[in-house]
Amino acid sequence: MRELSAEARLHLHARQLSRQTGTGFQMAALYGSLALIAAVVFGTLSVHPF
Repeated sequence: MRELSAEARLHLHARQLSRQTGTGFQMAALYGSLALIAAVVFGTLSVHPF
């Protein structure tokens, strides 16, 4: 198996880092939206309009 050049290794590392960062942002957005939905639901349950 041939050796990878420094440029190819750097490119692979950058792609892996980008993938991990993208996944982190997606998880943060998912949890944030769930927290927002829960806040709205529990906020409306505590209000008694009548």
